Amino acid sequence: MAVIPEALQLESIEAFVKIYRNGILYLCLLAVAATGRAQQADPQSAAPPAAADSEGAAQNPATQDPTKQNPTTQNPPATQNPTTQNPPAQNPPARPPAQTPATQTPPPTTPPVQTAPQQPATGPIVNAPPELPKYPDVRLPGEYGFYFGITAWTPKQQPTFDKGRNTGIVNNSFVTMQGTPTVAPGFETGLAIGLHNTLSLSFWESRAAGDFVTPVNLTVFNGQTYTSNTLISTDYLIQNLKISFAYLTWPYPVESRRFRFKTLWQIQYVSARSGFDAPQLPLTDANGNPIIDANGNPISYAATGTKWFILPTFGASATEYITRNIRFEASGDGFAIPHHSTLYEAEGSLAVRISSFELRGGAKMFHFKTSTSQDFYMRGTLASAFVGIRWYSH
Repeated sequence: MAVIPEALQLESIEAFVKIYRNGILYLCLLAVAATGRAQQADPQSAAPPAAADSEGAAQNPATQDPTKQNPTTQNPPATQNPTTQNPPAQNPPARPPAQTPATQTPPPTTPPVQTAPQQPATGPIVNAPPELPKYPDVRLPGEYGFYFGITAWTPKQQPTFDKGRNTGIVNNSFVTMQGTPTVAPGFETGLAIGLHNTLSLSFWESRAAGDFVTPVNLTVFNGQTYTSNTLISTDYLIQNLKISFAYLTWPYPVESRRFRFKTLWQIQYVSARSGFDAPQLPLTDANGNPIIDANGNPISYAATGTKWFILPTFGASATEYITRNIRFEASGDGFAIPHHSTLYEAEGSLAVRISSFELRGGAKMFHFKTSTSQDFYMRGTLASAFVGIRWYSH
């Protein structure tokens, strides 16, 4: 095994130390060079190229004199202590001064162009409501064209007669009118107005006559007085004329429904005439001469008077079409002035239509009272079944 001389070993160690020291220095220079390139890429933080080049030239081992690194020219190993050798102090590369970014002045802003506000319209803005949808409307028989008809009923009730509040009569004046009417005839006509409204005119009358014996002294029209136990004949005539407008109130629109509810707006005229007589009292004396009253006129025991009034009446009617040609109808209306006139009525009927004709049947009721503030007045409630027939236009 060959023995390496001690002097050669010392030289080798010294050379290794130099190489190690120069290697570390070279790595530091490489790091500084990389930092310089990054700063050159960033113009705000780039370092001056002159300083970097000067330091790189000073620290580049390639530029050093190779004769100085020759181990043959170094001091003998006896005079060199590798542990006591201090590497030369190396100043770190100076950092480039921080560059303050230039103050950026924002570009001058141009004020927006102001446009004059638009003046509102002088008139009000009216939004028209949307047009209502149109529904198919079905008119059933009796809701178009016009009609004529006749009616008949037989009320059995008897109206009454009495004195009013302002008559000034002391004797009794209350009389139940006698007789039973046979038939109370009437007629009617109507005209369809609009979709389901109707304007109609109707009239009826009822009359009767009969006798009774008054139990007390009795005073009637024109101061005519009958003593007690006198046979008195009575007769009366009641008439009613009505103009009625039936306005469809519900449902609306009707579409194909079969029910109708209508309000009634009416004007009615009522007349009540009453008559009295004493047929058994003598009109002539024993010689056959006419008996003369205080005024020199032939005596008479008859007295007649008429009381009438006109009232508006309001009511409602309901109609249900069971089929197209069969319907049920009910109505009621009335009006009253306290201590004066009163009127109300009701009716229910079933109607069956055959071609242009319609047969009606049902029941009706009629109540009236003339003004009690007059000298005499009449009142009564009439009710019975009725029948009728109508002819309708196409």
